[in-house]
Amino acid sequence: MGKKRNKERGAILSAETRRELVLGHMRHDPLRRHTIRELTLLWGDGCSANKALTAELMKELVEEGVVSPASRGRFMINIDSLPSWQGIARLQTTGNLYVTVEGFDEDIMVNADDSAHALDGDVVRVSIVRTRRSSGRVMGVVTEIVERVPHRYVGTVEYHHSYAFIKADSRRMPHDIFVKITPDTPKVEDCQKVLVEVDDWDVNSRNPIGHIVEVLGYAGDNETEMHAILAEFGLPYRFDEEVEEDARAISGKITAADYAARRDFRGVTTFTIDPDDAKDFDDALSIRHTDEGLWEVGVHIADVTHYVRPGSVVESEALERATSVYLVDRTIPMLPERLSNELCSLRPGEEKLCFSAVFTMNDQADILDSWFGRTVILSDRRFTYAEAQQIIETVHGDYATEVLKLNELAQILRKDRFAKGAIGFEREEVRFELDEKGKPLGVKFKIAKESNQLIEEFMLLANRSVAEFVGKRGRKASGRTFVYRIHDKPDSEKLARFSDFVLKFGHYIKTDRPSAVAKEMNRLMKKVKGSVEENVISILAVRAMAKAVYSTDNIGHYGLAFPYYTHFTSPIRRYPDMMVHRLLADYLAGEPSADKATYEKLCEHSSEMEIKAAEAERASIKYKMVEFMEDKIGMEFDGHISGISDWGIFVELDDTHIEGMVSMRDMTDDFYNFDEANYAAVGKRTGRRFMLGDGVRICVKQADLRRRQLDFEMVGSIDFATGRVHKIE
Repeated sequence: MGKKRNKERGAILSAETRRELVLGHMRHDPLRRHTIRELTLLWGDGCSANKALTAELMKELVEEGVVSPASRGRFMINIDSLPSWQGIARLQTTGNLYVTVEGFDEDIMVNADDSAHALDGDVVRVSIVRTRRSSGRVMGVVTEIVERVPHRYVGTVEYHHSYAFIKADSRRMPHDIFVKITPDTPKVEDCQKVLVEVDDWDVNSRNPIGHIVEVLGYAGDNETEMHAILAEFGLPYRFDEEVEEDARAISGKITAADYAARRDFRGVTTFTIDPDDAKDFDDALSIRHTDEGLWEVGVHIADVTHYVRPGSVVESEALERATSVYLVDRTIPMLPERLSNELCSLRPGEEKLCFSAVFTMNDQADILDSWFGRTVILSDRRFTYAEAQQIIETVHGDYATEVLKLNELAQILRKDRFAKGAIGFEREEVRFELDEKGKPLGVKFKIAKESNQLIEEFMLLANRSVAEFVGKRGRKASGRTFVYRIHDKPDSEKLARFSDFVLKFGHYIKTDRPSAVAKEMNRLMKKVKGSVEENVISILAVRAMAKAVYSTDNIGHYGLAFPYYTHFTSPIRRYPDMMVHRLLADYLAGEPSADKATYEKLCEHSSEMEIKAAEAERASIKYKMVEFMEDKIGMEFDGHISGISDWGIFVELDDTHIEGMVSMRDMTDDFYNFDEANYAAVGKRTGRRFMLGDGVRICVKQADLRRRQLDFEMVGSIDFATGRVHKIE
């Protein structure tokens, strides 16, 4: 009866309907090979007449290029005929891709064989071909490389006389790059590090083909490795001679016209407070007691834009760099030394030109009046943070009265800021003790004290006040184009996950009202201070927050609880501060609003370069961490789980804060799955759980300097209450 009904159904279906039924079925599983009988049964019974109709349809589809014949009379749909989407490819260490498509909830996974040799960051078209039953992961095939983005990698040379292979350091390039050695190739030797650019990767070639841009030196040498990190992130490590010449040509003479156009602070007590190893001093504080019994506090910032003129070579270089870069052993300045260490460094005993924010305050740190403009100063003293801290603690020393008063006012400002909703994340900053060759000898931690807070609070006050002065009139936005430092509210989903996590440690945090989150965060961080879970909770709290960026559209700074905020205080090392100085000067002079589109583009560039600089800094720290652990292979250390992923458990060592990974595949006592909802790795057989924040003991397995990667082996878990190690057998 069923066959008869199916036969009758087939007889009344049109050719177009039969076509759609067949194509719909084939598109549902495009990697499968389909038989004539299978496709015929979709619309009728398997009689010879119906098979002949299906065979005729398949012949038409092959001629149209929609279908291709496969082995033994089977057919496959052509991938090119499937619906496709444009996205950005992200290359993994396995050679597989994840393609991010705007509007899709998850990335599309593409196996290496189906990637069409797309590289990280390429714009591609991808078609979905199936969904993995086990994981639910959407799988796809790259059908076209729409745009090859420039690809430069740092790698180590394997030299073969007429050609070389470059083994890239980046995990985003798992393939060796082939380079043909020609007379134009820079002289290179085996085991040297180079910067290589990929020129092409034909679908028929086994390896991408490229050329050597620059030879960096021998792998393992500190100078080579630091330069390699900068090259990896597209950051310069020296100034071209043209830039240096332009800087040397800038006159440092202060003219009569300069004095006349500026407010004179040379007779007011002024000093700088900086780290002990600082080479440039771009901010100074002045303080004097007024006749009215008030305090006049000046925040004086080096007047960089007086010397760096629009259109100059130095200006173009500063714009391109956008920021100074701080690696573990050096600073790569945004401006040449002539400016950063000489003309714009507020050295004691030297008259210097500044752009200043001056505040009249009472003993309660209420701001009664403010003034912004260009000044000339003469610094009386250069303090290190340690020297200023000693004065604060002992109430004795040079300019003790002034330092103590500034500290008193700063602490009031700080208390008020947190009362209004500012968030305070305090985490020890890792610093390495290095020998003359850059080899790490030990690890130390930088802890912010009151002297650091003194400078921080007055810099924040200047930044906030400048933004308010330009950005609003009365209670309304002024409408004038300006560069803001903005920080959005935290993502509600991330906050909910964070709340669930801290609950496992017995801590409760309310996340239902954004206005209360800051207070809740501060309460939590105070509660966990000194606890075993403090570090991991602090890390996750920061991850739950949005990232601060530059923009001409002001939304306020959530983390600081400021409705208006900018960067005014570091033009030596940040290009946005130079933009702010120029805009402020124009508006003080009565100039009309600047072009918003131009400044928004500069904001986007500055934000991007800031991210690159931060990534380079982290890479240099990671390199030194691995280098420090090189001679500790086989040694055991206690730590805490700082992260968990599908492929491994990240552990941060307690004594040094150095982080490495225990690979899931090396956990031989059981097969572990990643429980994302509970931040845990769970054993399939034993049910043993390793959770974020757990104390563990590890053994150092491998220190891979090329990949800046530490591999650990799990020895056991640590009981918080007893300190006892439960070994994994």
